[in-house]
Amino acid sequence: MSLGSDVALATAQRRLATAARHLGLSDDMHDLLRTPRRAVTISVPIRRDDGELLVLTGYRVQHNLARGPAKGGVRFHAGTDLAEVQALAMAMTWKTALMNLPYGGAKGGVAVEPGLLSAAEKERVARRYAAELVPLIGPDLDIPAPDVGTDEQVMAWMMDTYAAHTGRTAPGVVTGKPLSVGGSAGRAGATSRGIVITALAALRERGHDLGSTTVAVQGFGKVGALAALYLRAAGCRVVAVSDVKGGVHDPGGLDVAALMRHVADGADSVIGYPGADVIGNGELLELDVDLLVPAAVENVITEANADRVRAGVVVEGANGPVSAEADQALADNGVVVVPDILANGGGVAVSHLEWVQNLRGYPWSEVDVRRQLREVMERAYHEVSALAAERGVSLREAAHIIGVGRVVEAHQTRGLYP
Repeated sequence: MSLGSDVALATAQRRLATAARHLGLSDDMHDLLRTPRRAVTISVPIRRDDGELLVLTGYRVQHNLARGPAKGGVRFHAGTDLAEVQALAMAMTWKTALMNLPYGGAKGGVAVEPGLLSAAEKERVARRYAAELVPLIGPDLDIPAPDVGTDEQVMAWMMDTYAAHTGRTAPGVVTGKPLSVGGSAGRAGATSRGIVITALAALRERGHDLGSTTVAVQGFGKVGALAALYLRAAGCRVVAVSDVKGGVHDPGGLDVAALMRHVADGADSVIGYPGADVIGNGELLELDVDLLVPAAVENVITEANADRVRAGVVVEGANGPVSAEADQALADNGVVVVPDILANGGGVAVSHLEWVQNLRGYPWSEVDVRRQLREVMERAYHEVSALAAERGVSLREAAHIIGVGRVVEAHQTRGLYP
């Protein structure tokens, strides 16, 4: 267990404990919610292109199934371990409940650096991992989706492997697939659109004029880049973005579409974009902007730098970018944090639409998907905001109270099998 994963799990358990206190849960119910339903460690042996045998370790955690089949991504990342996956699975339970989707939470992954694998090796990893999970996944059991280091092609390989083992084609076994094999229109960019929907709701609620709103986005990958693009399209002035190598800053505003072309045309970083100043990732977090979107990795805002964050609103695009200790420091300074289980729920919201599409065999239009995504995200935001105001708690606490409360209600309604 890595130190970071240990912290992530402790933070997830701490946030559950806070919600349990607000809800007045018994110790027994708290224990039930804290304990994953299933946690599986998997051996993933593959043959590399040069003939070498490589034995990797994979994981799948189904945290809770009270509200429906498990739902959660699969990541390929060198730092993946059981503690990390358990923390993320728990967060998925509260996220799907907060979005009022008929799922429980799950997460999975393989401890591997995908950049060191050839395309053929990556396919072998995906298929062997899926083969080991066949008894545990399915359209009404557990539905994986893409996450860090995976994409729609990995989902297609997993779906095909499941079909080969079960003898039936079941597109609903995974979501985030290519359109040609049952994917949904509007799935690409759904997480980013959800971030922007909640960010704009938070800004409007606080009286911001979007035309004068300044934004910084940490992370210029598939989530952060599109979030920056959509924020600019909404009228905001995106003044800084960054990736793993650093960032660029222009107080007058960046042309995000041009910056995306700069990266797509062969640049390995946003650094080098003409007309902008180079800025470090740490500096970006401390810029004097109206909105900060940390959309890269976890724990980038901690007690060490929280007092230097000057943004009025922080919207968590990544999972866990604000540490538990930093939450209080930000609140003391009047910074509003829109939590990850609310802000980045757009991906799972549209995954639900894809799953429904697969079950009924009739596709949604992209217009339908975007409309329903907006309805789900805006309803969830306003429920959280109203409860936060009513109880005098943070948006994070309110989101967990709602999510945990809905899972508790499901457990109480279903009862306990002897």
